Amino acid sequence: MPEILESASNKARVRFAPSPTGFLHVGSARTFIFNWLYARHRGGTMILRLDDTDAERNTQASVDSIFDGLKWLGLGWDEAYKQSERLHLHRRTAWTIFEKGLAYRDFTPAHTGEAEKSGTQGTWLFNPGARELSPAESDRRAAAGEPFALRFRVPREGGQLVRFADAVYGEQVKAAADIEDFALLRSDGMPTYHLASCADDADLRISHIIRGQDHLSNTYKHVLIFEAAACALPQFAHLPLLVAPDGTKLSKRRHGPVVSVTTYRDAGFLSEAFINFLCLLGWSPKNDRENMSLQELTDIFSLEGINRSNAVVNFKEPAATPEEAFDPKAVWLNAEHIRGLPVEELSARVLPIIRAAGFNLVPEKMLRITPLIRERIKLLREVLTAADFFFVDQLPPYDPAELIPQKGDMAMALRVLSRAQDVLAQVEFKHDPLDQALRAAAQELGIKAGQMFQPIRVAVCGRKNAPPLFETLEVLGRETVLARVEQAIGKAAPAGV
Repeated sequence: MPEILESASNKARVRFAPSPTGFLHVGSARTFIFNWLYARHRGGTMILRLDDTDAERNTQASVDSIFDGLKWLGLGWDEAYKQSERLHLHRRTAWTIFEKGLAYRDFTPAHTGEAEKSGTQGTWLFNPGARELSPAESDRRAAAGEPFALRFRVPREGGQLVRFADAVYGEQVKAAADIEDFALLRSDGMPTYHLASCADDADLRISHIIRGQDHLSNTYKHVLIFEAAACALPQFAHLPLLVAPDGTKLSKRRHGPVVSVTTYRDAGFLSEAFINFLCLLGWSPKNDRENMSLQELTDIFSLEGINRSNAVVNFKEPAATPEEAFDPKAVWLNAEHIRGLPVEELSARVLPIIRAAGFNLVPEKMLRITPLIRERIKLLREVLTAADFFFVDQLPPYDPAELIPQKGDMAMALRVLSRAQDVLAQVEFKHDPLDQALRAAAQELGIKAGQMFQPIRVAVCGRKNAPPLFETLEVLGRETVLARVEQAIGKAAPAGV
């Protein structure tokens, strides 16, 4: 782990602290991105801390999945820690609080429902027998080896209030008497989430805690821990939740792969477009722009732009097409970012997809294909359908009726293809010569240019909807084009004779 350098007082130190209990959730990714943007905007430090102390739920597969997703985002971090390597710090913090009389040993077995119900909602707040146990009796039972949990002694007299200012939701206040005596250490000596998180945040000098709104209620306990440990309070900023179209919280269990970051990667999203999309879920710039580069996002990001209302991810359940599985704005932004990429970069992004599909395409040919399909794909993987005719040896079967020109018949299609065969065998395979020769051939046949072009387009591409004809012919090359025209003549001849 890198050594922590003393930061200037105005430099932000923020952290992303995922728990490795599953894949990287899109909500977690947004939290990471907002922390990263805030740190970079202020010239601060981005910290990755793996909160992996829950040994029963954490798995290496989840750790790998989280890093897989973060690697794809490509943002990086400045310092990295594993919470499981810092248990000594957590325990020391807990016992420091205990020695101040602000925590007590609770020898009660797990709650059975007979513990006192004294909260405003009838919830468990504390066990009077454990809370009021004398220090001497507590020490004696502990020395005898009796297991215990260490609980925070929440103030219950004097009407004390716990308060903190949230950068998004404003001033937050709760009566201390309504907070249960939460555990700091479990009976096996392991720290709880509340203790470990606060101990690490204090030790790492986290200046701003930017996390999901579902942690807002936990923050009252965290304020008590910070104060008991004599640590300065960080600035809290809680982010609105991401919800499904029906208003339910996006859930790994309920909504499945659609909430996993790697699903977007595998579907053909650009990481920069995905980052752009997530930023618009619960945050908006003052000028209401939508299509933004990472640098632009970094330059204008602020906590003031975060909204309080939950953000809806609009996908369809079930999705009729792969595209419907994603929010239309995400798909639109991805298409915009694709169009904004230099040809060389886009070519390098799609070539591995084509090769993974089993096509041994050389980079030089991909560079020639890319400008022709850049405006025609919204997701990178669509290159396999938008440009397949460029790299397959044989076109998939198509309906011969597709060869028929508008306001023509199969006999016209056959005449066009036969004349095209002669022209294409001799003309120079460059845009302008192809254009001139085929237009001249249309005049000879007494038909419109469009009626000439359509049968040729279907013959070489296998469909009507394809990139510009002359550029396509040039990239395919004479040999491939003539072979496909010959095959099309075979399809047209029986009906045209």
